[in-house]
Amino acid sequence: MKTVLLSFDLEEFEMPQEYGKIIPFEEQIAISARGTEIILDILHEHHVPATFFCTAVFASHATDLISRLTQEGHEIASHGYTHSTFKNEHLLESRIELKKISGQSVVGFRMPRMMPVENDAIQRAGYTYDSSLNPVYLPGRYNNIMKPRTWFRTHSLIHVPASAIPLFRFPLFWLSFHHLPLWLYKAACRYTIHYDRYLNIYFHPWEFIELTPIAYGLPKFLSKNSGAKMIGRFQSWIRWMKGQEYAFTTIAQFVASRQPDSQKDAFG
Repeated sequence: MKTVLLSFDLEEFEMPQEYGKIIPFEEQIAISARGTEIILDILHEHHVPATFFCTAVFASHATDLISRLTQEGHEIASHGYTHSTFKNEHLLESRIELKKISGQSVVGFRMPRMMPVENDAIQRAGYTYDSSLNPVYLPGRYNNIMKPRTWFRTHSLIHVPASAIPLFRFPLFWLSFHHLPLWLYKAACRYTIHYDRYLNIYFHPWEFIELTPIAYGLPKFLSKNSGAKMIGRFQSWIRWMKGQEYAFTTIAQFVASRQPDSQKDAFG
């Protein structure tokens, strides 16, 4: 079975601050919440499950959305305590807070901005898998060209890197989705999923909001094809992927299928 792992990073929308634009905290939460509602409506329409990596801060300010996520069969995973700062203690603190808010077992972690994080610290905090690796070279951001491109283990921790095209290691993350012609992105997904037997890609709720330069101060390469264009492209991509008869599943379910039977109960 060829499997699609679709995930979203639910976080405070503080990216404009990197470009000198200050967005009030309440608006950061509101923008991400509005984008999440759009995503959930689309996923519900197409009967697609997904994994939502949430910061504890976002979840605590959007508890109704977290309830909807769990009720509609999506996975809650950790994206740290807050998107702007990180300490190793946040690994356990965020897992506990997210479990309290969602009522779900929280077994997955993704570091904000896909930055490096200690494997031992993730395991000590009680996680079973990590999806913090983008196995590509991206100037100024990542240099992971020598790291594994597909899922692997370090001791008992399973790593599920973001998907990149085999051989070339061209990333298939959210930014590629905005810039490649949609037909080419679909072809890249089909090639990768047939080569690897699965696809792991991720987006953010704020991509589904119109990111006008005046309002948010983001450069064009970040705001291109946001809002209504993103919604249309995303729906087209989901319809096409389902037409290929690929199976959508959560990352936790994917990881559980690769665990010994004695460990599968940890996934709930």
